[in-house]
Parts: sequence; C-alpha cells; structure tokens
Amino acid sequence: MQNNAPSKILYSPPSWFERLDWSAVFSKRQPIEVDLGCGDGSLLLHWAKRFPDRNWLGVERLKGRVLKLERKAPRLGIAGNLRALRIESGYAVEWLFPPTSIAACHIYFPDPWPKKRHHKHRLIQPPFVAALARTLEPGGSAHLATDHADYFAEMLLCFNANANFERVEPVVPATPEEMTDFERDFVTEGRPINRARFQKAKSEE
Repeated sequence: MQNNAPSKILYSPPSWFERLDWSAVFSKRQPIEVDLGCGDGSLLLHWAKRFPDRNWLGVERLKGRVLKLERKAPRLGIAGNLRALRIESGYAVEWLFPPTSIAACHIYFPDPWPKKRHHKHRLIQPPFVAALARTLEPGGSAHLATDHADYFAEMLLCFNANANFERVEPVVPATPEEMTDFERDFVTEGRPINRARFQKAKSEE
C-alpha cells in the first residue's frame, strides 16, 4: 500500500500493523493533538486554523465523516498541520501511536453504549486508559466530555484508578466555536455536559 501524498488530509500508513512515523504524517515537527472520534471534523478544523503551531490528527472510522473533513480543509486554507486516520480509536491508541508522542488527546461525546450488556464496547475502559498513558508524553493531557452521567462516572473511575493520571481542575466550558455538533444539540435540549481533564505525570509510575 502506498503512502498518501503529503498534502492530503486523509493519511493511509504503509502498514496498519506498525507504529506511525510522525515525520511521514506531518511535514513539520511540532506538538501533536489527537481528536478521537472526530466526526465531520468541524472542531478539528477550528483548532487547526487557530493553532497552526500544533499538529492535529482526527481519528474517525466512518468514511463519510472523514470525506467531509477532507473536503472542508482546503476551503479554509488548512493542509500542513491537519491529518485524519480512518480507523477505530482504540486500535489507533493501542497499536499505531508511538509511545510518549502525543501532547493531548480529546475524547468528546464517545458512544455511551447505554445498555448494560453493551458496556464492554465503550471506548474508555482500564486497558484503553493504560494505552493512552503510554501514548501521551509526560505532562500530556486527556480532555473528556459527555452528556451521559453513567458513562462519565465510569470515565472518572478508569482515569482515577491509573496512577499515571491526575485530575486537573477547573475545566473551562467550551465556547460556541469549540462545541461539537453533538454538544450544540445537547445544550439546545438542556442536557448537562460533563467535562474532565486529566494530566499525565511528568514521570510514569
């Protein structure tokens, strides 16, 4: 499988079974932030344009959403600091991201899988948090948001149970420009939004 041209937003690695080489993904070496389950990439586009001194990677498994992101980026003049992977978020964190290479990870409104028998499909579970701890650089952060109170409680349990993370307070609410489509809908419906930020220790336990 050939690599995508450097100018393309959607990146296909030469192998899905080896760690990514960030120098092949991004043209400039600078801090990398990841949006897991980035949807159509509206929030990612906002960040990439506002913070050109950081590299932004969206991870999304649905083809239609990734294609929307790829269509929108050139219209906004965004190219060099934005890429997308079409893959499951859990797989990307566990098997594709090199250790201690991510400055921040954003996980906003992941599927809550509300039925108890489906909880095993939730993204944020202890093995995922352990993999994320390996992926984040020392001092890196994980940003979480969900409207689902039960899932939020589980998120907190998973991160609090991992000695590599410390919860950081306060968490600033999103501005209108920083809201995902899901969040706008939930706010309109009057649903409370649960947010948390965890920082990885400067040195791992």
